[in-house]
Amino acid sequence: MTDVCRPNVPSLLNAVREIEPIIRAHASQAESERDLPDSVAKALREHGLYRLWRPKAFGGLEVDPMSALRVFEEVSRIDSAAGWNLQLSCAVDPFLAWFTDEGAQEILQDQNAILGGAFFPPRQAVAVDGGYRVTGQTPFVSGAKQCQWFFGLAQIFDGTTPRLAISGEPVTLFTACPSSEAVIVDNWRTLGMRGTGSHDVLMTDMFVPERHTALLAPRQTAGGAYQGPLYNLTIWPPVASLAPIATGIARAAIDELLNLAGRKSPAYTVKPLSDRSGVQLIIGEAEAMLGAARAYLYESLQHVWDKAVSGQMIDLSGKIKVQLAATHAVEAAAKAVDLVHAAVGTTGIRDEHPFQRHFRDVHTITQHGFISRSRYESVGQLVLGVPVEWPFYTL
Repeated sequence: MTDVCRPNVPSLLNAVREIEPIIRAHASQAESERDLPDSVAKALREHGLYRLWRPKAFGGLEVDPMSALRVFEEVSRIDSAAGWNLQLSCAVDPFLAWFTDEGAQEILQDQNAILGGAFFPPRQAVAVDGGYRVTGQTPFVSGAKQCQWFFGLAQIFDGTTPRLAISGEPVTLFTACPSSEAVIVDNWRTLGMRGTGSHDVLMTDMFVPERHTALLAPRQTAGGAYQGPLYNLTIWPPVASLAPIATGIARAAIDELLNLAGRKSPAYTVKPLSDRSGVQLIIGEAEAMLGAARAYLYESLQHVWDKAVSGQMIDLSGKIKVQLAATHAVEAAAKAVDLVHAAVGTTGIRDEHPFQRHFRDVHTITQHGFISRSRYESVGQLVLGVPVEWPFYTL
């Protein structure tokens, strides 16, 4: 196992380089079988990469957001499914700051536990002695077959009646449930990101003790293990972490184009792609587009991180900055991949070449609710002072 106890970028990227052959060797298998192979998840786990945002008190690395995003981006350059599943598992850890010390410690008693989950639609939690009986089916649970715990939301019911807050909204819980007690519904058939195995998860009358739940509400305090600056940023590192998967895909697509450009000449012509002004223009434009998006993303995180290190909780202006940067990075990555796809011609439609997968994967990511174009609208609502439908800016 690689020594990644010192949470710095070189050591973390060295860990990625060591397992790159394993990830590459299984990328096609992930795509065809619609699941990340266990051997890839095992390699990520054994090199400590699922612990990037786990508290040090629970054996985690608790690294800063910029370092973690570099790791997610590099893994995604190698294989989008591996990068996606890694970042989504790591993204669960900061949410456990809402839980009691006892609950978080039980969930993370295995310091290398792989976490997973999804938020919508919320399940139903019926209040019973000592906790809740949880029922519901949730889609988009990436890496479901490798997870030890499933994280999600559930609305509280007293019998058959939903419990309402003073605002009139349903009272909603974060819940953490052992994967062994749930049913994975094997139904992940999609345009892109096929290798993530983001199947539905079904829970039927599952008992969840109260200590494995927490109210979905602005966080007033944090568990004892969650006092470091990373957790002052609440859910915003997880939101930002969706973007480097897309930028990693774009980096891979541009690199593949550079590799192809000297070898391919379009049909009925002699001049290779590398000698064509249109392709030269595309390469320059794609590089600039990707570089600018990455700069904005990492600058936004550095901005909020500097405040977090000084002991400040992330404020609304910081949330807006991170949200805009993450959404913009995904959109820019998709545009860069589009440019590459246009440049490579029919090579981009053949399964034996990676361009078609880059195209499908990056456009699938653009549909994720936390970084879709709709988030521009919700930021605009905040800036204009009109009612905001997106609820997560309060967290």
